Amino acid sequence: MNRARPVAALPLTVAALALLAACGTNPYATSGAVLALGAQPQQPASAVPAGSQAGQAQLTVSTVEGLGAVLADAEGHTLYRYAKDTANSPSTCVGACAQTWPPLLSDVPVTAAGVDSQLVGLVARADGRKQVTVGGQPVYTYAKDTGPGVALGRNVSADWAPVTPAGEKAAGDPATQPAAAPTVGTTDIGGLGPVLTDGAGRTLYLFTKDGRNSGKSTCDGACARKWPPVPADGRITAAGGIDAGLLGRIRRADGSSQLTVGGWPVYTYAQDAAPGEANGHGAGNTWYAVEPNGCKVDPARRPDTRQAVTASSATSGY
Repeated sequence: MNRARPVAALPLTVAALALLAACGTNPYATSGAVLALGAQPQQPASAVPAGSQAGQAQLTVSTVEGLGAVLADAEGHTLYRYAKDTANSPSTCVGACAQTWPPLLSDVPVTAAGVDSQLVGLVARADGRKQVTVGGQPVYTYAKDTGPGVALGRNVSADWAPVTPAGEKAAGDPATQPAAAPTVGTTDIGGLGPVLTDGAGRTLYLFTKDGRNSGKSTCDGACARKWPPVPADGRITAAGGIDAGLLGRIRRADGSSQLTVGGWPVYTYAQDAAPGEANGHGAGNTWYAVEPNGCKVDPARRPDTRQAVTASSATSGY
C-alpha cells in the first residue's frame, strides 16, 4: 500500500513550474505525498451552509473505529470541535469554512442521549443562528462524512477533532486508525484513460477560460454551482503516482481556497452522479478532465463510464 509522505507547503501562487511534466505524459514520479495547504479560509457570515437549517438538534453517541465512542447528530454523523474557537463564544468557522464544516444548529434546547445535559448549550453565531455547544465548544459535522461511524474529518488538520461524550477531543489510538482516501487520486475511465479524482472518486476538470498559471478562477456564481471548485483548505493528500509538485492553491474572489493541479484551478461536475463518470469532459469545448500530469485529456476522446475502474483507493488521505 502506498503511503503518504510530508512535503513542504507551497506558496499561494503556482508551484514551481520546473516540477511540471510535459502535457500528454504521465509522470508517476513519486509515491503518495501530503501537501500542507494552510488554514481554512473564511467568508462573510451571511453564507448559509447547505443542510444546516435549524430545528431541534439531538445529540447521540456513535462508535468510530480507532476512536471509540464519539458524539454524533440525530443521523449518526460524527461531531467535531474547532481548535480556533473559544469556549462559550461565537464560532470562528463561517462562510467557506462552514460549507465544509456545517455547524450543528438548534432553535430550541437540545435533546441529548449518552451525554451529560449540563455540558450541552447553545451559542449565537455571527448571523444570529444558534449553534450547539458541548463543554462550551461549538460543534460541527463534516461535509465529506458519508454516514454513521465515519470520521474522515479527523485527518483534515490538527485544528479539527471529533468530540467525546465528555466534551473532550477524541484522539484514539493512531495505530488503529484506518487510512482515509487520498484527497487527489486517479481513476481509469474507459475512453479517457487515467484521470484525476477527488477524495470521493469524482472526476476533476479544468476550465480553459481560467488560463494555466493565471492564479485565479473565472467560474463563479451559477458556474460554480454547476462546476463546484475543489477546496484546498486543510491538508491535501496525493495518491501514489501523482507528483506533489503539481499541487497548489489559489484564493478565490470569495476568499475561499481552491486546489490547482499543474497551474489549473480544478473542479468537479454536478452532473457526475457517481465515481467513474466524466460527463463534463468536452462540455462547451472549454471543460476537460485532467490527466495525472496536470494537463487536459485529449478533447477528441469520449468517456465510456461503464468501463470505469478505480486505480488508487487504498493510500493514506486527509
